[in-house]
Amino acid sequence: MGLTNRVIVIAGCTGQVGTAITAALAAQGHEVHGLARFKDPTVRYRMEAAGVTCHTVDLVDPDLTGVPRDVDHLLNFAVTKTGRWDKDLAANADAAGLLMSHCRSARSVLHCSSTAVYAPTGGEPMREDSPLGRDHHQHLMPTYSTAKTAAESVVSFAAREFELPTTIARLCVPYGDDAGWPVFHLLMAQNGQQIPVHVDGSRYNPIHHDDIVAQIPRLLDAASIPATILNWGGDEVVSVKEWTRYMCGIAGAPAPRFEPTELTIPSAVIDTTRSRTILGPCRVGWRDGFRRLTETIVGHG
Repeated sequence: MGLTNRVIVIAGCTGQVGTAITAALAAQGHEVHGLARFKDPTVRYRMEAAGVTCHTVDLVDPDLTGVPRDVDHLLNFAVTKTGRWDKDLAANADAAGLLMSHCRSARSVLHCSSTAVYAPTGGEPMREDSPLGRDHHQHLMPTYSTAKTAAESVVSFAAREFELPTTIARLCVPYGDDAGWPVFHLLMAQNGQQIPVHVDGSRYNPIHHDDIVAQIPRLLDAASIPATILNWGGDEVVSVKEWTRYMCGIAGAPAPRFEPTELTIPSAVIDTTRSRTILGPCRVGWRDGFRRLTETIVGHG
């Protein structure tokens, strides 16, 4: 188990999750090629200083010239959420197939999907074979769920067409010591703003960046033809109310105020039976992870 001296292409290397993974793999001594638009030159500078070979690529119309083909692994953490159907389907779905075609000689592919592909269940655990839908993020990101589902279909086809072992991992609420959706809840509470929570309870399986990075080798080992599909989240189910109150207690912030609504992201509780069998248990419990996040954010403030 584990990766040694690999050549790895990471699409979406500047995103919240992609940044953590790219930095970790580069620090482990792999030859890492990061693909992004690199609109901020300081981000590119920091990655290059960390040993990452950076390639400026816009996945809406990708030019992969210069991106190596002979690689060990392709990791796709790219996501585009412009709200324009043509751009978002091209960048999320079409580009996933183009990347896999370009790197078709790889040992394996990890494609990061989302629990947003599932039809909402009102908080009932969703298995890998649960029904899909397009309503999880409609009020906030109208193209997101559909584009993610379309990307999974393209990736599944490419795995078969190119005989390329692949894992599709449906990620649920990633966060780190200084990043993630819960940061916004803490900041809103500190500013006295009402925090929208879905009427179904807004419950999820948050997973810390440390566990995401640690599980990459097992996710790649699980790659198969046809593609392996796994839920990817923490072991514990936590609500937005629960984690926000916990963070406010640590930060000394006022008690948070919540606004029940249907116009926000509904619960995405996942059945982790299959993923725990393959990936093993998570190492960072939610209280430890959210304490670290809170202390970092308060320290920066």
